[in-house]
Amino acid sequence: MRTNVSCVCFLVVSLLWLAAAPFGAAAATADDVLALYSRFAAAQNAHDAKAISAQLIQSPKFLWVSDGKSIWGTAASIERMSMFQASEVWRVEPNLEQADVVEVNAETAFLHMPLELVIGAAAKPDRLAFLVSILCVKDHADWKIAALFTTARKP
Repeated sequence: MRTNVSCVCFLVVSLLWLAAAPFGAAAATADDVLALYSRFAAAQNAHDAKAISAQLIQSPKFLWVSDGKSIWGTAASIERMSMFQASEVWRVEPNLEQADVVEVNAETAFLHMPLELVIGAAAKPDRLAFLVSILCVKDHADWKIAALFTTARKP
């Protein structure tokens, strides 16, 4: 009888450990991806092209879909972002409370969230509502952005 109780306890503990392992990994991935996006948003709001670029994969296969256009490559994307950031006011205001991280595997995840882009003249900037989905990949030990997909948010 004592052996059966020990076996059952061992089995229950093992199942709980196995069930918690993927959740722990997913939670760690979500934390890493949100930290990556926070660095990216801070770099954008600082208009720091070098810091923005550091959050992106350095590849001609980097993809940013913006205003119905596909912009390929890190350099071309940084150039386009810099044009937008030339406005008197330009900043992103992500809604991190509504952010969702979808882990594809241990090295790949999507981040999806609403954000507002504040852009224009300082006296009266426009506030544009967007949805953004970001493909994040683990590059060695660091997470990087491999693709950005933006679309106007509909009410």
